[in-house]
Amino acid sequence: MAPKILIADDNEPNIELLDAYLAGLDCEIETACDGADTLDKVNTFGPDLILLDIMMPKLSGFEVCEKLKADPSTKNIMILMVTALNELGDIERAVNAGCDDYLSKPVNKFELLKRVENMLKLRSVTNELERLKRYIDAMDR
Repeated sequence: MAPKILIADDNEPNIELLDAYLAGLDCEIETACDGADTLDKVNTFGPDLILLDIMMPKLSGFEVCEKLKADPSTKNIMILMVTALNELGDIERAVNAGCDDYLSKPVNKFELLKRVENMLKLRSVTNELERLKRYIDAMDR
């Protein structure tokens, strides 16, 4: 099954650019236009990875990230913050919110693709580890 990537950004040209950059990957892509839409799409689409803009209407990327990482059912979704904010304080706040990685705009295609590939590999390994833990727990009963 192909991995699922959710692109969350309130700027349509940014969404189109990220979508075009990811076009060569074997994955399903969905988009969200604001923080609330992002949370809705997480529930309906079930992404493995979210490319999350910080400055969005309704809920910021920080708030979305905090909500997802606080929820046991969504805490393992990989989150790559993609934002124009690149001050040290912004990066620290993103990490404190629970993001797994951080990428500043303008986005370099090669860097984005490598980070996405690495994050999807990590997500796959994490899923396999969780599956093995459940299997072992079931055997212990």
